[in-house]
Amino acid sequence: MATTLLPALFGFLTGLSLIVAIGAQNAFVLRLGIEGRNRVIAPVVAICALSDGLLILLGVLGIGAVVEAAPVALVVVRIVGAGFLLVYGLFAARRAIRPGVLVATESERRTGLRVAVTTALALTWLNPHVYLDTVLFLGSVANQQGAGERWWWTGGAFLASCVWFASLGFGARLLRPVFARPSAWRVLDALIAVVMIALGVRLALGL
Repeated sequence: MATTLLPALFGFLTGLSLIVAIGAQNAFVLRLGIEGRNRVIAPVVAICALSDGLLILLGVLGIGAVVEAAPVALVVVRIVGAGFLLVYGLFAARRAIRPGVLVATESERRTGLRVAVTTALALTWLNPHVYLDTVLFLGSVANQQGAGERWWWTGGAFLASCVWFASLGFGARLLRPVFARPSAWRVLDALIAVVMIALGVRLALGL
């Protein structure tokens, strides 16, 4: 049992070390969690975690070689992703200038699920760094574990994504009393704007 749990633990820690960082995905999930969109947060968490799992699986199966052989595809993803992040960052900056309140309107609640799912998919699949981190890096590390142990390692890395996004999305509600004040939303949206715009500029410049 120890020989199988050890690769799983290493996979979990490696996956966690990559995902626990200030990024577009994390900032988006955090905001949804604070807003308390119970109908929205579960599908978004599932999309983020399952997308990571699928990308890691593709890396383990050797799709990383295809990604390396198709740099044009990554360039297209980079350009589209940069534009999306810049637009999202500008919307966050506008919210920071005119902060809202914690409670969403009924109209926002009705349309929130579709918009949230689309945004989560875009933030995940239009980020070329996701492919580099999951398909190439995690996939190659998993394949260094040996024929049998690599699947335990992969399971650990996938579990890290599940635990992190679930903790971020469902745990953020503990911050709701703080964000009952518009000033707190101004700070959060200002930080999100900085993160999104910085990532967008970085992608646009190919850094």
